[in-house]
Amino acid sequence: MASESSNGAEKGRESSILEQERQKWDACYDLAIRRFVYSSAVGSFAGLLLFRSPVTRWSTIAFAAGMGLGSAYTDCSHILQGPISNLTDASKTSASS
Repeated sequence: MASESSNGAEKGRESSILEQERQKWDACYDLAIRRFVYSSAVGSFAGLLLFRSPVTRWSTIAFAAGMGLGSAYTDCSHILQGPISNLTDASKTSASS
């Protein structure tokens, strides 16, 4: 009986950890989409005001979108507590121990 209740508690902890990870990833997706859209809008507005050539306008939009995605990546790495590429390695080692 005691082993069944401890097994249930472990499953509850695992599901809680998985839910926290899902919430972190949802926050990162939301952050990345918002930063991409907002920075692209700012870049298109700035390109429209400052440049006449379509090439430079598109370059301004691409540069701003890249800055938005880069800042989202930085914030997501803080949310996920480390670089995103190391997240899968950390979850494998914690699951095996």
